[in-house]
Amino acid sequence: MDGTPVSSLLLAERFGQRLRGMLARKPLPPAMLISPCSSVHTWWMSATIDVALLNSDRKAIAVRTMKPWGFFGARGTTTVLEAPAGSFERWGLDVGSAISWAANGHQ
Repeated sequence: MDGTPVSSLLLAERFGQRLRGMLARKPLPPAMLISPCSSVHTWWMSATIDVALLNSDRKAIAVRTMKPWGFFGARGTTTVLEAPAGSFERWGLDVGSAISWAANGHQ
Protein backbone atom coordinates (compact mmCIF):
# COMPACT_ATOMS: atom_id res chain seq x y z
CA MET A 1 0.00 0.00 0.00
CA ASP A 2 1.59 3.21 -1.16
CA GLY A 3 -0.96 5.85 -0.21
CA THR A 4 -3.11 5.23 -3.27
CA PRO A 5 -6.83 5.03 -2.37
CA VAL A 6 -8.06 1.46 -2.71
CA SER A 7 -11.68 1.60 -1.61
CA SER A 8 -14.58 3.61 -0.35
CA LEU A 9 -15.75 2.64 3.13
CA LEU A 10 -18.59 2.88 5.58
CA LEU A 11 -17.71 4.38 8.93
CA ALA A 12 -19.36 2.76 11.97
CA GLU A 13 -18.87 5.01 15.00
CA ARG A 14 -22.24 4.90 16.77
CA PHE A 15 -23.19 1.94 18.96
CA GLY A 16 -25.88 0.58 16.63
CA GLN A 17 -23.62 0.87 13.59
CA ARG A 18 -20.77 -0.90 15.38
CA LEU A 19 -23.11 -3.61 16.67
CA ARG A 20 -24.46 -4.37 13.19
CA GLY A 21 -21.14 -4.17 11.37
CA MET A 22 -21.45 -6.08 8.11
CA LEU A 23 -24.24 -8.33 9.38
CA ALA A 24 -27.14 -8.74 6.92
CA ARG A 25 -25.67 -6.34 4.35
CA LYS A 26 -26.18 -7.55 0.80
CA PRO A 27 -24.10 -6.87 -1.04
CA LEU A 28 -21.29 -6.28 1.43
CA PRO A 29 -19.89 -2.75 1.35
CA PRO A 30 -16.39 -2.39 -0.19
CA ALA A 31 -15.00 -1.78 3.32
CA MET A 32 -16.16 -0.85 6.81
CA LEU A 33 -14.20 0.90 9.54
CA ILE A 34 -15.45 0.23 13.07
CA SER A 35 -14.26 2.67 15.73
CA PRO A 36 -13.79 2.43 18.61
CA CYS A 37 -13.52 -1.35 18.50
CA SER A 38 -11.16 -3.90 20.03
CA SER A 39 -12.54 -7.17 18.63
CA VAL A 40 -15.07 -8.51 16.16
CA HIS A 41 -17.18 -11.59 15.62
CA THR A 42 -18.79 -13.10 12.56
CA TRP A 43 -21.68 -14.79 14.37
CA TRP A 44 -24.79 -15.09 12.18
CA MET A 45 -22.91 -13.89 9.11
CA SER A 46 -23.25 -15.75 5.83
CA ALA A 47 -20.13 -14.35 4.15
CA THR A 48 -16.40 -14.69 4.74
CA ILE A 49 -14.66 -11.35 5.35
CA ASP A 50 -11.16 -9.92 5.71
CA VAL A 51 -10.49 -8.28 9.08
CA ALA A 52 -7.58 -6.04 10.13
CA LEU A 53 -7.11 -5.00 13.74
CA LEU A 54 -5.56 -1.52 13.90
CA ASN A 55 -3.70 0.14 16.76
CA SER A 56 -3.85 3.82 17.72
CA ASP A 57 -1.19 4.58 15.08
CA ARG A 58 -3.54 3.15 12.40
CA LYS A 59 -1.21 0.23 11.74
CA ALA A 60 -2.49 -3.30 11.18
CA ILE A 61 -1.38 -5.37 14.17
CA ALA A 62 -3.25 -8.52 13.09
CA VAL A 63 -4.97 -9.58 9.85
CA ARG A 64 -7.23 -12.54 9.24
CA THR A 65 -9.81 -13.86 6.79
CA MET A 66 -12.78 -14.87 8.92
CA LYS A 67 -15.47 -17.39 8.11
CA PRO A 68 -18.89 -17.17 9.78
CA TRP A 69 -19.03 -17.94 13.50
CA GLY A 70 -15.54 -16.68 14.35
CA PHE A 71 -14.12 -14.25 16.90
CA PHE A 72 -10.99 -12.10 16.54
CA GLY A 73 -9.35 -9.64 18.90
CA ALA A 74 -5.90 -8.58 20.06
CA ARG A 75 -4.44 -6.41 22.78
CA GLY A 76 -3.81 -2.87 21.53
CA THR A 77 -6.63 -2.83 18.99
CA THR A 78 -8.52 0.47 18.78
CA THR A 79 -10.16 0.23 15.35
CA VAL A 80 -11.17 -2.60 13.01
CA LEU A 81 -11.23 -2.60 9.21
CA GLU A 82 -13.48 -5.15 7.51
CA ALA A 83 -13.88 -5.93 3.80
CA PRO A 84 -15.16 -8.76 1.63
CA ALA A 85 -12.80 -11.76 1.55
CA GLY A 86 -9.94 -11.29 -0.90
CA SER A 87 -9.90 -7.49 -0.63
CA PHE A 88 -6.79 -7.28 1.54
CA GLU A 89 -4.80 -9.49 -0.82
CA ARG A 90 -5.77 -7.25 -3.76
CA TRP A 91 -4.85 -4.14 -1.77
CA GLY A 92 -1.58 -5.55 -0.41
CA LEU A 93 -2.77 -5.06 3.19
CA ASP A 94 -0.92 -7.14 5.77
CA VAL A 95 0.40 -6.89 9.33
CA GLY A 96 2.39 -3.67 9.61
CA SER A 97 0.47 -1.83 6.89
CA ALA A 98 -0.37 1.77 7.77
CA ILE A 99 -3.99 2.56 7.02
CA SER A 100 -5.42 6.00 6.35
CA TRP A 101 -8.90 7.14 5.54
CA ALA A 102 -10.61 10.37 4.63
CA ALA A 103 -14.08 11.62 5.53
CA ASN A 104 -15.71 13.80 2.91
CA GLY A 105 -12.39 14.15 1.13
CA HIS A 106 -10.42 15.20 4.25
CA GLN A 107 -7.91 13.04 6.12
